[in-house]
Amino acid sequence: MGPSALLCALLLAACCCCRRAAGVPGEAEPPTPELVEVEVGGTALLKCGPSHSQANFSHVDWFSVHKEKPTLIFRVRKGQGQSEPGEYQQRLSLQDRGTTLALSHVTPHDERVFLCQGKRPQSQEHRIQLRVYKAPEEPTIQVNPLGISVSSKEPVEVATCVGRNGYPVPQVIWYKNGHSLKEEKNRVHIQSSQIAESSGLYTLQSVLKARLVKEDNEARFYCELNYRLPSGNHMKESQEVNVQVFYPAEKVWLEVEPSGPLKEGDRVEIWCLADGNPPPHFTISKQNLRTEEMEEMTPEDNGALVFESARKEHSGLYQCQGLDLETMASLLSDPQELLVNYVSDVRVSPAAPESQEGGSLTLTCEADSNQAVQFQWLREKTGRVLVEGPELRLHGLKREAGGGYRCVASVPSVPGLNRTRLVHVAIFGPPWMTLKERKMWVRENALLNLSCEASGHPRPTISWSVEGTAQERDQDPQSVLSVLSVLVTPELLRTGAECVASNSLGRNTTAIFLELASNRSTGLSTSTVSPSVRANGTSTEKKLPEPESKGVAIVAVTVCVLVLAVLGAVLYFFYKKGKLPCGRSGKQEITLPPSRKSEYVVEVKSDKLPEEMGLLQGSSGDQRAPGDQGEKYIDLRH
Repeated sequence: MGPSALLCALLLAACCCCRRAAGVPGEAEPPTPELVEVEVGGTALLKCGPSHSQANFSHVDWFSVHKEKPTLIFRVRKGQGQSEPGEYQQRLSLQDRGTTLALSHVTPHDERVFLCQGKRPQSQEHRIQLRVYKAPEEPTIQVNPLGISVSSKEPVEVATCVGRNGYPVPQVIWYKNGHSLKEEKNRVHIQSSQIAESSGLYTLQSVLKARLVKEDNEARFYCELNYRLPSGNHMKESQEVNVQVFYPAEKVWLEVEPSGPLKEGDRVEIWCLADGNPPPHFTISKQNLRTEEMEEMTPEDNGALVFESARKEHSGLYQCQGLDLETMASLLSDPQELLVNYVSDVRVSPAAPESQEGGSLTLTCEADSNQAVQFQWLREKTGRVLVEGPELRLHGLKREAGGGYRCVASVPSVPGLNRTRLVHVAIFGPPWMTLKERKMWVRENALLNLSCEASGHPRPTISWSVEGTAQERDQDPQSVLSVLSVLVTPELLRTGAECVASNSLGRNTTAIFLELASNRSTGLSTSTVSPSVRANGTSTEKKLPEPESKGVAIVAVTVCVLVLAVLGAVLYFFYKKGKLPCGRSGKQEITLPPSRKSEYVVEVKSDKLPEEMGLLQGSSGDQRAPGDQGEKYIDLRH
């Protein structure tokens, strides 16, 4: 080395030493800064070197370094701090006896190097790198609303992920069905960008583009944001989304709802289905049984053919055709048979059965069906099953056997499939009255409805002994109810009213007695039915409950109790006096005068009509006379 070169080197070394002694910041090679991490909005604690003693901090200057240019922001003189004017003036303070500078309300703009420099006993310098973090908001994801066709040759936008207000910019990872996606040429492309907000935070936007296949129609996509905080690494996930994938149909088929055996009256839906998206345009055809050709039918807009109440005529072969409106390709389904089970045209012979009392009848039931049918006969009035099978045999018929009989035709293999037919059996006989006599409490000059019911075969007609407005209605084919509206007059109170029922075999009557309601308080009155006025000996006599009967019954019972008490006392008195021979050897017969013996007759009535007795073949029992309705009389005269 020459003398001139040596001289230059010595001068340069001396210059550097002088500059270090002068304390000019930034001129020497800076050491590696100390790292301090803080979240946005927090407070950063900047320490001016851990090895300095208390004496070193009596005279310290703090600088912020931005783009390698230091700016004085704080001075410490004799342990007292003073902020310099500027952006940090209101946010700096001393802590730990002046060894620490606290920076509050940290923002992303504060991420830089801070430098502290002591003045005595010699110039000392310490650098601090402040790192600022902010977790982004929950990521939002928006799927492509138009969908993606599998026929696309280039990657198409699937979804967009947005993460707002994070610092620094987070990393994004895309997932499909839980597996991360990576860039793949001509298959997967991820395009990300960020926007710097005025606050210094970043908003990240990432777009996933991909070519999808038919199987991706059910795929679930989501994005994940990875970011760092002073506490470590963190992540946030978006919701999962599904994108609609369009692909042509490869197969068309037909389905029927409900599944299982169908019956007439069911609501039946025939659906055309395909494995394409969107589904093709459907048409439904049914085979013509005469020509054996498929004839097009008109389905609903959704490709379904609906029968609100299916009939047997709807049975047959059906087929679906799907037309892809994009490719104009046509697909046919396999033909499928629709079977609507039925039971129809239930017939009973004879259709209008009738017989004399004591006669016999055989009722036969038939029905049409595509399945095996079971028959059952029921009594309409009681619902009791009489016989299993298509024939019902009735023997020794009484007029109680008249009325409705129902044949039930059912198919056990198809639950709920059954049809019925009701027939009325008519037994020839004169009219039969529901009541023979009736008493009514009325008010004078009031409008009154009198009712009368009679049955018989032929069907009886009803007439009244008094004038009024009469209305009739049929109770069943052999019964009729007549209602007469009359005005209560003194003449009507005196004569009462009589209902006369007649047919070609005889007549019968019901007598109605009227009494003023005001007479109730003056005495006791009861309504009776007399067997002596029975017409043709065939009427069923019933006593209808009357509104006033409860009070009359109570008074009657009270009087009877009193009479029995008095009679008991009298008998006891005679017994004590020895007038009665009870328990003694000389017994005396208590006899009635001959004129009164014939008056004591006890009537025993049966309220239950023997409707079902002796109806079916093989039944046994006592046979009553045609006019006997189940009443028995016990004569106590002999």
